[in-house]
Amino acid sequence: MQKPRRGVSSRKNQLAKADNTTPHLAQQYDGQVRNTIPYYDEFHEETIRFVKATGAHPRLWLDTGCGTGLLVKRALSRFTKTTFVLADPSAEMIKQARKKLRNHEDSGRIKFLKPVATQDLKLDSQFDVITAIQSHHYLKKEEREHATRTCYDLLKRKGLFITFENVRPSSNEGIEAGKNYWSQFQLLRGKDARAVGKHMNRFDSEYFPIPVEEHLKLLKTCGFRTVELLWYSYMQAGFYGVK
Repeated sequence: MQKPRRGVSSRKNQLAKADNTTPHLAQQYDGQVRNTIPYYDEFHEETIRFVKATGAHPRLWLDTGCGTGLLVKRALSRFTKTTFVLADPSAEMIKQARKKLRNHEDSGRIKFLKPVATQDLKLDSQFDVITAIQSHHYLKKEEREHATRTCYDLLKRKGLFITFENVRPSSNEGIEAGKNYWSQFQLLRGKDARAVGKHMNRFDSEYFPIPVEEHLKLLKTCGFRTVELLWYSYMQAGFYGVK
């Protein structure tokens, strides 16, 4: 058996970092993220169910930080009169989303933007729904506020913004307990201890979580008239705001 060349694993890690802001290569993202983030699929399902529950009939829906397009793929059959616009700062993520949605792109209901971060979006359209699932916690304070204000500005009046992010417990003890709890999930899903430890070390170094209270305050500061917590589990939370 040929021995692996030295440096191969490090080059793969460098590629993953260049590929997108997560530690997973875009082409492997869907499989690996489920072993990393508890209830990941439920974030999408709860988002779709909540939009349905509001009685909204969105004409235009922007999914920013769309990743591999999983949310939109699930939403297409449940919002049959909606046009979805997908944005992501990673060209590789957009490439994977195009593959996932290739059977729908000719319908005219799917539109991809060139790679762009939320805070850099400049669009003429206004949207009924904007979603940002597990994307804005990579931003530092000023960038996160800019991204949230951008979403507010791009919404129609009474438009709905839904975001899920990694969050920071409100005490040092809570942070430690949360990391231990989250680590146990990843170990039970088959990740080795070294990989789990490396992932926990990304907290405050590669992603920058804020407490639930700060999320709610930020949404109010940006102008949303209704702001609520939608979901909380492990060290992830979902929020919504109505313009």
